[in-house]
Amino acid sequence: MAAPLVIPLTKRFAKYRRQMIWFGWPLCLLGLVAGSFARTLGTLILTQGIMYGVGFTIFYYPILSMVNEFWIARRGMAYGFLCSASGVSGAAMPFCINFLLHRYGYPITLRVIAVGLFVLTGPLIPLLKGRIPESESSSSARTDWTFLKTPLFWTYSASNLAMGLGYFFPSLYLPTYATSNGLSSTHGVLLLAAMSISQVVGQLSFGYLSDRNLPLNILTMSSTLIASGAVYTCWGLAHTFEVLVVFSLVYGFFGAGYTATWARMGTSISSEPTAAFAVFGLLNLGKGVGNVFAGPIGGTLLTRSVDAGSYGTMKFEAVVLFAGSCMFLSAATISLCYLDLSKLRGALHWLHHGS
Repeated sequence: MAAPLVIPLTKRFAKYRRQMIWFGWPLCLLGLVAGSFARTLGTLILTQGIMYGVGFTIFYYPILSMVNEFWIARRGMAYGFLCSASGVSGAAMPFCINFLLHRYGYPITLRVIAVGLFVLTGPLIPLLKGRIPESESSSSARTDWTFLKTPLFWTYSASNLAMGLGYFFPSLYLPTYATSNGLSSTHGVLLLAAMSISQVVGQLSFGYLSDRNLPLNILTMSSTLIASGAVYTCWGLAHTFEVLVVFSLVYGFFGAGYTATWARMGTSISSEPTAAFAVFGLLNLGKGVGNVFAGPIGGTLLTRSVDAGSYGTMKFEAVVLFAGSCMFLSAATISLCYLDLSKLRGALHWLHHGS
């Protein structure tokens, strides 16, 4: 959610991007280590929420701005590759974390993750550099915010917000849904791994396709519309492991593919580089809002009753309907781009005078 603040600073002080990376990276690791000693909810929020979150944004967005310098025509594919990286780790991490938590508990688990990130990412940081030499990087580039006046930006933002509000529910509740239908916790971990693998393929595919001649709006609508259908049917009606696997694969592919189109949304709204990057940050904010509110909203929608033969196992019925409706609303919002406003105004004028 801090992306709209960090991105303009990254562009304005581009010559200090490497310093930002070296500041954000240890802050992430410190947040994990400090969180392992947390004994209260407040301390956990401070370390895992604020410290790690701030560190990640300071670390991540300078890297993303470097990618923008190298990738222009194929930026959608580049962003798809970056987005899918989380899915690659997500395929293995559920098994590793599940093992560590059951074997050693959460303090040791967080410290092991911190050490793993230090070993795997530390040696790569010195290799990060932009295409433009630091000595030539502008420190005065101001972000062009005129895109805020364009209807297309607000259409994409509304669609993205709706998608963000519904997107996280399957990954949050799928393991619990599986156990409510008589499956083991291992089945829940397998479902998350299958979804992560599918997300990798989906984000790579949608990122690649967004660079082609395919209409961007068709890609985004197909992403959320098919994901919506998968939620309503495959998830809501699923009571076996096999059907849940199908849902994980379909939803992972199409649902995650939406974010891989953000780069092209930015360039469609504005061709000005600082504006396109700012659009990306605001779209991140919209999805972040959904991430924050997914837990509280889900908690109010869950019921205590469990009936393995009912839609959504009864307990998750409202969650399934809400998630599916959010994804459908996201697709419907994009369809407004095809609405002929002049004809709409003419129809309203005719109705007004006809009455």
